[in-house]
Amino acid sequence: MKNPFLSYEVGDFFDEMFGDQGRPRPHYQTLLQRFGELSNDEFERKNLAASQTFLNQGITFTVYSDDRGTERIMPFDAIPRIIPEDEWQKVERGLVQRITALNLFLHDLYHDQRIIKEGVIPAEVIQSAKHFRPEFVGVDVPKDIYIHICGSDLIRDRDGNYLVLEDNGRCPSGVSYVLTNREVMKRVFPSLFADHKVRPVDHYCQELFNLLRHVAPANCPNPEDPTVVLLTPGIYNSAYFEHSFLARSMGIEIVVGQDLIVKDDVVYMKTTKGLQRVDVIYRRLDDDFLDPLAFRPDSVLGVPGLVSAYRKGNVNLANAIGTGAADDKVMYYFVPAMIRFYLQQEPLLENVPTYLTMFEKDRKYVLENLPNLVIKSANESGGYGMLIGPHASQAEIEKFRGAILADPRNYVAQPVVSLSRSPSYCGNAIEGRHIDLRPYILYGEKITIVPGGLTRVALRKGSLVVNSSQGGGSKDTWVVD
Repeated sequence: MKNPFLSYEVGDFFDEMFGDQGRPRPHYQTLLQRFGELSNDEFERKNLAASQTFLNQGITFTVYSDDRGTERIMPFDAIPRIIPEDEWQKVERGLVQRITALNLFLHDLYHDQRIIKEGVIPAEVIQSAKHFRPEFVGVDVPKDIYIHICGSDLIRDRDGNYLVLEDNGRCPSGVSYVLTNREVMKRVFPSLFADHKVRPVDHYCQELFNLLRHVAPANCPNPEDPTVVLLTPGIYNSAYFEHSFLARSMGIEIVVGQDLIVKDDVVYMKTTKGLQRVDVIYRRLDDDFLDPLAFRPDSVLGVPGLVSAYRKGNVNLANAIGTGAADDKVMYYFVPAMIRFYLQQEPLLENVPTYLTMFEKDRKYVLENLPNLVIKSANESGGYGMLIGPHASQAEIEKFRGAILADPRNYVAQPVVSLSRSPSYCGNAIEGRHIDLRPYILYGEKITIVPGGLTRVALRKGSLVVNSSQGGGSKDTWVVD
């Protein structure tokens, strides 16, 4: 490939590969040299080989609202994102601090509620949180761990500072793409790994399995070897590929609600040899659908009696019931205050500046500045329920104005942050595309973070929305010495 970056435009953004005056950053020098040794045809062949690998392995996701079909191959960008080790260590320390504070918050929320009593978070914020479960106040969970698996989304501003965009503490998805992206890159660009000291990610599934075993419930009859299963909504769920991938990689059974039964407040799995007791459930469905006797009576995805078994300490769930209170986008506003309150530390990773429309002063400002702000629904994900003011029509702006006035608790607003860009292969050219980063944090006997995580790419030119459901893709993320 004859200088593939010759016509590359950095633009008025922080660029991951190029610094001042278009000079390549030191940790990208070797990659640029190696890519420069490839012909255009060679690079195109490797890119096609990567896409074919995803197709052959059935690495897909589901888009429910598209009339062109629901099943999609995850778009893959073959130019990796590289993070130097010293930079990653700062990110890692900030994530450890954040997950520690979030777990302390959830324990406090479901026990003493000191953070409310001492006026750090207004009681109305908690009481109006969609995923707060007041019926679980006073219920202990094994090892006092609520968020076992967390995916915190990070972006970089114009100065290259890492900011936390949101925390995903219910059923964060995407880690299977971290692992498969790495395998595809090793297969298609094997020599690049000989040139870089890339920290591995393939230990994730073993670490996840260790975590799930560690949080076996108090009444587990065999705590040294608990039975762990992954509970999926089924094959039509958008992340089913990931569910089956993780279960297979951990060597555990993947089950749907009908595969489980509760007797005398104990959960059993139906097998060809009879019933087998289940101790830990890695659940990939939301609280509402877990148990029709406790939550939504119309749920056909859950297990009748599961919540009673959970309350009695006969089974544990990862993540715990009620963790959604912590990834409410309104609660996100208070995470820096949680860090100061529980840890007596200053946040190592800052939030994006955020306005809460439930507060009159913030609401007035937001309504006056809708065309300049990003508006998000407090409990939506996947890029849904969002308005990007500068790119929105007047009709869309007015629609959100009405929604905010009708339900001010359900919205937050943020300034438009110019996400960093990374070179991406788009058609037959290399162009800058906006990216974010979702590292995966495991909280068990220790806190483990996969080096790097999932870099999501807004493949549509000029778009700031990186979600796969909105046309985004992903690329391999390398943490290198």
